[in-house]
Amino acid sequence: MSEENNPKKPDAAIVGYGNPPKHSRFAKGVSGNPKGRPKGALNLATVLWRTLQERVVVNENGVRRTVPKLEAALKQLVNQAASGDLAAIRQLTALAAFTQPEASGSGNESVLADTDLKVISGVVKRIQQFAKPGDDSNDDEEK
Repeated sequence: MSEENNPKKPDAAIVGYGNPPKHSRFAKGVSGNPKGRPKGALNLATVLWRTLQERVVVNENGVRRTVPKLEAALKQLVNQAASGDLAAIRQLTALAAFTQPEASGSGNESVLADTDLKVISGVVKRIQQFAKPGDDSNDDEEK
């Protein structure tokens, strides 16, 4: 029996693939990437959402209200579109189509459903090929 494979040897002496020497292993509690992302760092989506949820005071018909910045910005966009600003109208229609696809009448739901069905049928075909090797009779029926 060789010395490297001897199970009676202490752990520090076994060195090889997946078992580096004790002196070169990562120290406990020390990060492998000390200059990496700091704990608590926020991503763009989180910062944007928090900023849009901040409250601001608006004056509507002589009444002061506090509303989220997102609501205030959308009210301004709608008001600009209503006054005839073409850029605001474009942004508002794009935003409305994005938030309510069924109201836009574009028919994206049926396209998604057809695409989903094609993907699912492809997966089923692959599963059937592995289940019954050499039997490709189902391929022509579903097309």
